Parts: sequence; structure tokens; C-alpha cells
Amino acid sequence: MNWLDYSIILVYIIFFLGMGFFFKENKNSDDYFLGGKSLGWFPLSLSTMATQLSAISFISAPAFVGLKLGGGMKWLSFEFAVPLAMIFIMVVIVPPLFRSGVVSIYEFVEKRFSTSTRLILSIVFQISRALGTGVMVYTIAIILQAVLDIDFVYTILIISIITIIYSWQGGMKAVVWGDAIQMIILFAGLLICLYFGWNLLQEHGGLANGFDPERLKVIDHNLGLGEGNEYGLLPMIIGGFFLYVSYYGCDQTQAQRLLSAKNEKTIRTLLLANGLLRFPVVLIYCTMGLIMGALISLAPDFLEDISLATQKYFPEEFATHGIKADLMVPIFILKYLPHGLIGILMVGILSAAMSSLSSTVNSLSAVTVEDFFNRGPKKLTTEKYMMISKASVVFWGLVCIASAFLFGGSKSAVIEIINAIGSVFYGPVLVTFLLAFFSKKVNHIGMNAGIISAVLINLMFSKTIQELFHIDLGIHVFWIWLNFTGVIMALVIAYLVSYFTKNTAAKTITGFEFNLKKEDFMIKEVYILLAFFVVILTLSYFIPAIFG
Repeated sequence: MNWLDYSIILVYIIFFLGMGFFFKENKNSDDYFLGGKSLGWFPLSLSTMATQLSAISFISAPAFVGLKLGGGMKWLSFEFAVPLAMIFIMVVIVPPLFRSGVVSIYEFVEKRFSTSTRLILSIVFQISRALGTGVMVYTIAIILQAVLDIDFVYTILIISIITIIYSWQGGMKAVVWGDAIQMIILFAGLLICLYFGWNLLQEHGGLANGFDPERLKVIDHNLGLGEGNEYGLLPMIIGGFFLYVSYYGCDQTQAQRLLSAKNEKTIRTLLLANGLLRFPVVLIYCTMGLIMGALISLAPDFLEDISLATQKYFPEEFATHGIKADLMVPIFILKYLPHGLIGILMVGILSAAMSSLSSTVNSLSAVTVEDFFNRGPKKLTTEKYMMISKASVVFWGLVCIASAFLFGGSKSAVIEIINAIGSVFYGPVLVTFLLAFFSKKVNHIGMNAGIISAVLINLMFSKTIQELFHIDLGIHVFWIWLNFTGVIMALVIAYLVSYFTKNTAAKTITGFEFNLKKEDFMIKEVYILLAFFVVILTLSYFIPAIFG
């Protein structure tokens, strides 16, 4: 990198600090955490995608497709269930939550079940999200260290402190507009890498026999059961459906964006946009990975540079695997792109990390204030609410920084625990909201038992937890199934325990009634997303022929 690249990064940092100042006028909770419910579908849809398609995706997805052992275009199968999940969220999840007027979605759970149910969901969300985001920040910081030769302590602080400042100043409006800008930068970076990668491939003579056929396969018909059976069509659609419904509809980081929209029509539009745009973006990620992986086979010095960086910054991984695949994209940027574009691409990686972090600290702050300080009949004054809210943003920002330093790097066990919790918890969370909307028989004792039991049983079947504690139950289930099993177990246990504790009556929400009708599904957005689901499955089936 030279002065031009560093200048671009500096301008980017100053811009985001200024954006926080621009949105600093926040009068109350609706302003600070929901953007005054004035945000349109365009920035919200970009913000939603920016949080999900993070820096980890920008670096790891191409590496998985192009370089990792056993990888390939099957990464696209993660997108199969997205259109179906968007339909379910816009018709079933959004209407009751949006009409309830809550800031923390867990407040809705308390109204239907109990304070204990609300706090169970809230605490687990806060712990897992803070630790997970800290690990994400560490991962990006250590990658940037390897390519920029700047100590990861400084890269962590650059990412974290800037994000905390503009999130603290500007609230949800700064977060959403910041995410939207960062998504545009990230997408531009993808196209730049794709263009230069393809041209370099042709300059090196192109591929005589096309791309590796093994890496082109997208659809696999395994059931995700047994050693080595992963990314099968059925588990990716069924497990992926429950994962995305829970993540986009029942996770505060995403649901907070839905609650920030002007009206329900805006939410339907942003969910439609997210359902249609995610697949093309991920397809570009994957195509970029194919091209870079092919370039490695034609340009040995590219692979050598990745190997040298791995040896210098990841000696343990070098000793076991020889190279760290996640270095492929950053090394490509530094090695093959002209100055100026290098700066833009490094900004793209920073952007992706900052968008995930800003969303996390804002939603963690909202949950903290609403679930722990603004509960009960006696509400906080507006002045005190804003003071605690801003203090919470700083607090959670510091927690994420601390977890990046304490739990990143060599503490791989913590990363495994976080991934395991992420895969086992979404199902029970989703069931909690669905029963709150539609069931009048389940009481809070049954619901709490359903959540806790389903999570514990899922943890027993989690491969990462078994490996962590050196346990082998002889059961190998692809982790995405755990989102489905979590739903079934939580549902059954909640009803069973409620039946045997009939003396504890189930609460009802005064004045709340949500009746789902067949006509609710008969809207144009549903038909468009169903058609798109068929399109992406068909396209995925023919990808080996298209790229071959």
C-alpha cells in the first residue's frame, strides 16, 4: 500500500465520524433505536444484507469455493431457503411485532409469557452476540495484520473505536445509513475483484479444461446425516428455512431494522429486496472464489505469497495445513490490484466488519435498556433513557473489543462454542415467538422448559461441542439440522410441560389479536419470491454446465 491507499482509508474514517455527528439529534427511544420509524426500504434492505454478508463472507466464502479442501460452489446452497424465509417473516412474524410498538422484541415475549422468559432470551442473545462479534472483529483484524503489516491490536482498535463513536452519536439512523454505504462499497469491491481476476486469468492463458468439476457442484442429495454428509439439498432448505426465519425475524439485530421501517408495506419491500438480492451477491462471491482458485493453479507465486503470509502470521496453521485459505482474497488485492483500488478494497473489508459491529452494539444497547432498565410501570424519563442508551452503546462496544482480545486467536474452543450456540438456539427462539402469536395453551413454565431443554439436547448432538469436550456419541448430524430439531423439541416440550402444569394459567396480551388468513399469503411479494426460489434452484442445478 502507498500514500493513496492510506489516504482513501483516512477519508473513509473521517466520513463515518462525520456521519455520526450529522445524525446526532435523537430525542427519544424511537429516534435512537428505531430511527424515528422513518427509514425507507432501500437503506434498510442494504443494511440488513450488510450485517449478514459480513467481512467473514467477503473473505471466507471465496476461500471456501476456490481453495479450501472439500469446498466449492455448494456454498450457494446456504441461499436456497432465503426466499421462503422472507415470505414467512413478512406474513407471519412482522405484523404482530410491528403492531405491538415494542423496541426490544423480547418485550413482546414478556407480555405473553413472563419476565423470566424475556430475560432468558435477552441474556443469551447478549452474551452470544457480543462474543460472536468480538471473534468476528478479531478474525478480520488478524487478516488485516497479515496483509497490511500493522499489529492486530491497532486494527482491532481502528475498527471498534470508529464504529462505537458513530453508533454512539447517531443511533439507528447512523447505523442503517452507514451499513447501506458500506454494502455499496463492499459490492463495488466484489465487482472490482471479479473484473481483475478474470482478466488475469486470461492473461495467464486461461483454463484449458475449465474449472475443477468437483468445485462446481452445488446441489447434493445427501441428508446431512453421517460423517462427511453436509450441504445436502433437503437439510439446506429445511434447516436453512428455520435458521433464516429466526435470524431475520426473531433476532434483535435484524428485527430492529424491521421495526424501524415507516410501515408494513416498507417492510415487505425490504424483505422482498433482501430475498432477491442475496443470491446474486453470494453468486458473485462464489464466482470470485472460483476465478482466484483457478488463478492460483496458473500463477504459483500467488500461492507462494499466501503460504509465506501464513508462515509469518499463522505458524500453527502453517504447520498443519500449509496455507490459510482466508488470506487468498486480501493477498490477491495487494498483489494484483493498482494503488487506489487497493485502498478501496481495504475499506470494503473494514466496512463489512464495521457494519456487523455497529448493528450489534446498537441492538445490544436497545435490549439492555428496554429489558433491564425500562421495564415495569415506572418508565425512565426521556433524558435518563437517552443517557443510559448512549452509555450502553459504549459499554457493549468495549465488551466486543474485550472479547476480541480475550477470546480470539488461539482460543478456538470459544469460537466452537459460539458457533454451536448459534446453530442450536435459533429453533427454540422461533418457537417462543410463534407460540406467543398463535397459542393460548402454553404457559410460561412450559415455554421456559421448552427453550432450555431444546438448547441442551441440541448441544449434545452438536459436533463442535462433542469435539470440544472430546465426546463421541457416534451421531453425526450436519449442524443446520439443529435449527429444525430445536423447533420440534421446543414445541413438543412446551406443550407437554404446560399440560402437566395446568394450574398455572397461560397469560394473554390485552387487546392483541392476530389471526392469520389464507388471503395474507396472496400478495405479489409472495408470488415473486416463490418464483425466485424455483429460479435459484434451477440455476444452481445447471451451474456445473454453465461454468464447465
